[in-house]
Amino acid sequence: MRIVIAGGHGKVALRLTRLLAGRGDAVVGIVRNPGHVGDVRQAGGEAVVLDLERATVEEVAAALAGAEAAVFAAGSGDGADAARKDAVNRAAPVLLMDAAEQAGVRRFLHVSSINVGCADNPDIGEGYATYLRAKRAAEREIMTRDGLDWTLLRPGVLTDDPGTGTVLLTVGQTVGSAVPRFDPVPRDDVAAVLAALLDRPYTAGRAYVLVGGRTPIDQALTA
Repeated sequence: MRIVIAGGHGKVALRLTRLLAGRGDAVVGIVRNPGHVGDVRQAGGEAVVLDLERATVEEVAAALAGAEAAVFAAGSGDGADAARKDAVNRAAPVLLMDAAEQAGVRRFLHVSSINVGCADNPDIGEGYATYLRAKRAAEREIMTRDGLDWTLLRPGVLTDDPGTGTVLLTVGQTVGSAVPRFDPVPRDDVAAVLAALLDRPYTAGRAYVLVGGRTPIDQALTA
């Protein structure tokens, strides 16, 4: 399988690249900074330098040519201003969706947030609310795309703890509670779940909340 990962230098994306390349998949990581090409290659992937905040649909579609799946794993940093949070977390995934449809890539995984339903909560702070509003808008757009076999993954607070291979995974297409949750989940396990989702076409059209737990990943997805 050939998979293109937007945000290819992110911590989850590099872990996913290692997993996929290690099992024999061809992985392309889209990166904005040419200095990140070496890290993607070291993880076993091919790198394409493309700024999703400025690229055209045609340029992104060219990067997706021949792929069987696309994964949006990019995100704005904590220090990003409101305009950049919107550009990275809403406009960039919409661009990737448009490009995937143009390139004929139906399978589309999107990494969102466990708290995407909390964007209007007045207690979470404007910076985080701006980020969540952008994520929410991207999710709403994805759900309208009949040309994509999409799956949403809403992980909890990402950590660099070693993965356990066990998770708590709940499914539901709705955004969910407006009460913030801060359950942790290792990035290793997020990457492992994404890899498992790619192998399971029946997960299309679903949204999953992912946090640390005690259920093996394969079993959690089967359930």
